[in-house]
Amino acid sequence: MEKAKVYFTDFRTAYGSLSMPQKLQKLIKAAGIGNIDFEKQFAAIKIHFGEPGNVSYLRPNYAKAVADVVKELGGYPFLTDCNTLYVGRRKHALEHISSAYENGFSPFSTGCHVIIADGLKGTDEAYVPVPGGELVKEAKIGRALMDADIVISLTHFKGHEMTGFGGALKNIGMGGGSRAGKMEMHNDGKPKVSQKKCIGCGRCVKICAHNAPSITDGKASIDINKCVGCGRCLGICPMDAIHALNDASMENLNKRMAEYAFAVLNGRPHFHISLIVDVSPYCDCHAENDAPVVPDIGMLASFDPVALDQACADLVNAAPVMENSVLAEHLRDHAEACQGHDHFHNITPESEWKTCLQHAEKLGLGTRSYELIKIK
Repeated sequence: MEKAKVYFTDFRTAYGSLSMPQKLQKLIKAAGIGNIDFEKQFAAIKIHFGEPGNVSYLRPNYAKAVADVVKELGGYPFLTDCNTLYVGRRKHALEHISSAYENGFSPFSTGCHVIIADGLKGTDEAYVPVPGGELVKEAKIGRALMDADIVISLTHFKGHEMTGFGGALKNIGMGGGSRAGKMEMHNDGKPKVSQKKCIGCGRCVKICAHNAPSITDGKASIDINKCVGCGRCLGICPMDAIHALNDASMENLNKRMAEYAFAVLNGRPHFHISLIVDVSPYCDCHAENDAPVVPDIGMLASFDPVALDQACADLVNAAPVMENSVLAEHLRDHAEACQGHDHFHNITPESEWKTCLQHAEKLGLGTRSYELIKIK
């Protein structure tokens, strides 16, 4: 397969030059977003609005920059995401929209509306066939996302406690799944607790919407019959005492995520943007964020989400480690479990992030082979 083109610009700017949103617009235009026919077409801009309390999510200024280009090209943009599995402020559409507005994603600041794709309670879903799906034959996707004519992913590229990193494929696949779809993707990823490491703080109990963890004699345990495998407890544990039961679970999670992304994108025009900024070790679903693990790197855009994720992963893995970060701590305190410059493995050894890219490539969603084209 021919190498995919991935366009890149850094975060450098100077007095009198382009602002960051303007640089983003220049980037996506150079990457060819104008080759899509947007005239009178509904364009879903798939984004993560950030859990209130977390401050590492993408600033709404970037969403406005993309929405303005879509409108300039004659399209009807809207910002969208689906409801969550876990306890938080995005578990139904009313709280989700309020959270988006609180974090700056209002029609007045972004120039377009917010639509929660799977409806009020996460049950408004479309059943979408997955041709060639190994684990998923029919994906459950937020209906508004499937009703769109064009899909644009606008992704904050960062770490993730189960999938290694959150890139374009996760933003589209996991983020595009309805509540039932998210449960389907996660259902192999059941966690266990290391009793030796557990301090009985109860954070896993508070974060779980399904009452799976409990504290007995000062130690946590997890009822896997109640657990839906969302992975929130892995990221919230301050002692890294919670791990997935086996690697196959992570492998299946990543494969299902790729198959869901394929379901969302198959047969429609799509375009993808990722910003490597504030690279927190865990997902923006947390109501807090840890220090970045690498310095800010830049903005990337491509028609190929697989190539885009691979390029972002390569840039992050080539970047120096920030001293005041969980990655630096793991490299210092758990050196025997770390693997070279694979920053994602070194943060979350259980993750199988390469599986998602390999499976997406196998499905025909894109290629991991790319040419990085730099735009000033």
